[in-house]
Formats: sequence, structure tokens, C-alpha cells
Amino acid sequence: MVEISTIYLLDSASGDAVEAELRDAIEEAQLIDWQTRWQPALIDILRDLAKRGVPMSDWPQNWHWDWRRKTAGVQGLLAFKGFSVIAGGETQGLAQVNLTGTGREPSHAGKPLVYVDYLEVAPWNRPDLGFAPRLRGVGSTLLTAAVALSEDEGFKGRIGLHSLPQADDFYRKCGMTEIGPDPAYQDLIYFEMTAERARAFLEEE
Repeated sequence: MVEISTIYLLDSASGDAVEAELRDAIEEAQLIDWQTRWQPALIDILRDLAKRGVPMSDWPQNWHWDWRRKTAGVQGLLAFKGFSVIAGGETQGLAQVNLTGTGREPSHAGKPLVYVDYLEVAPWNRPDLGFAPRLRGVGSTLLTAAVALSEDEGFKGRIGLHSLPQADDFYRKCGMTEIGPDPAYQDLIYFEMTAERARAFLEEE
């Protein structure tokens, strides 16, 4: 049974709150949205970047992610969980997490945490792509869901993740502790959220 929570996002143009759903699953409807709405929007952005001669190093760093393949790879495995945010009849964000992570930050080294494998918001909600996002709060909603799951699992809100460079500042703003580049993971910066910071983050959100 999919659990659905009512949440609110911010409409960037009007400043109004927009009612949305947070679902604790990624279902076929979300994958269809990814395929038929996200992908064409992203292809248009990539074509524009190529036309303007923008180097590939500055293109969206997750342009090659295949959510259908990602979800199929963990289907039926209890250690993995998906989240999706839906508003206005469209999927606005997706995240996949697993429950097998362990802490590296000194205050909780070796303790279990929720590891965020992948987190992505729809192309039209991404300010890093050069335009104002339609809806704000999608990424932080998905991160909040991971922290809440960590609480439910008895991990006290601890989460960890490797960040693509374009998302580093977002995770810093969320108050995650920067552990540093991980040579075993393409030198991506590894971040963790401590139990103390998780409590504050949930209160803020």
C-alpha cells in the first residue's frame, strides 16, 4: 500500500502555496512522466546548450540517468525505497534510497543511516539549468522524506549521500556535513546529516 502525504510547494511565479502529494513509492505513472515529460524537456535543454557551444562539463550532470532502469534494478528488494512528488498532475521529483548505509562522520561512525542513491527534480524545477523553477521545495521535500524514513527505521534521522558537483551547494544549504571527496566514488563529495541536524531540519521543513 502506497502511503500518500499532502505537502505544499511554492509557485515561483505567484508566490502561492501549491498543494502536492508525497508518495513513498515510484510507480509506473511516475516513470511514464519521466519518459514522456522530463526526457523531452531535458533533450530541449541539451540541444540549446549544444547550440550555444556550452561545454559538456557544464551540462546537467545527471542527464544520462535512467529512472526505469534504476527502479527495475531494486524491484522487490526490501532495503530499497522510492519517493515521488506529484503536483498539478505531473511528477515533480523522484528519489531512491537504501537502508544499508553506515555513518562516517565521527559522532556517529559505523551507525546505520539511510543512504540517498538518487534524487532528481523535474527539469522545469531546476534553477541550475538557467531559468526560474516553476515549483520550489521539491528537492528539500524528498530529502525530508529520507530523514523521516531514517527516523522511522530507528536511525535517528541520519542520512548520507554522494553529491554531483552541481548539487553540492544545495546539500550545504540543507545543513549536511561535508565529509569530503570520495576516491572510491568518482571523487564526488560525500555528505552526511547527523541526528542533531536531522531534528533541526525536520523542524525547519
